Amino acid sequence: MRAKVFSVYGNRDARDLPAYTAPEAAHYLLIPRATVWSWVAGRPYPTKAGKRFFRPVITVAKTHPPVLSFVNLIEAHVLDAIRREHRIPLDKVRVAIDYLRTQFSSQHPLADHRFETDGLDLFIQEYGRLINITRSGQMAMRQLLQAHLRRIERNASGVAIRLYPFTRKRQPDEPKAVMIDPSVSFGRPVLVGTGVPTGIIAERYKAGESVEQLAEDYGRPHLDIEEAIRCELQVEAA
Repeated sequence: MRAKVFSVYGNRDARDLPAYTAPEAAHYLLIPRATVWSWVAGRPYPTKAGKRFFRPVITVAKTHPPVLSFVNLIEAHVLDAIRREHRIPLDKVRVAIDYLRTQFSSQHPLADHRFETDGLDLFIQEYGRLINITRSGQMAMRQLLQAHLRRIERNASGVAIRLYPFTRKRQPDEPKAVMIDPSVSFGRPVLVGTGVPTGIIAERYKAGESVEQLAEDYGRPHLDIEEAIRCELQVEAA
């Protein structure tokens, strides 16, 4: 049985609660909105016999309209690495993920801690079979996935409890100055070490306060403040 993360939600696990609209998830993860929408709501596609429909890849916490949970956010974060390397068709991505669901008996295999161990090998094996990539292509996929997986923090039981979203260009050495934790600020992005929502920092910056002032107020390095502002400005621009 999974351990509960935060008691303020009663008997409900904060990680499973609907918290992020599709546009919000797209903004926080730096993924195009249309892409996230396809993953969580499916999409029609044309065939010679007429339109058909791809069912969603991610089973969201709430539908009509789709609203993602923290666990769904983790899934989308990992799925972004899968799609980014080879841009394989959505139906083949789904087949590989369904394969993991069967192997793990898990509704959310990409968020499962087992994906980082034996599951990674299983997925890459099935993934490679589906799209016939080379060994070097499989290695590139592994490296990209591992870079994304390192942005996920888990507790002693292997449960995902925090996500450090990319704020730049998805480089492995990007700073982890911003975190998303379902037990902090209702899952909004916050500045690591403060619990202060990045939205508040960005609002103060837009109101005319300098990075230097904000760094002094929050007792954080300038780089951290800049990352918090970058996170929110990207959200607004998306």
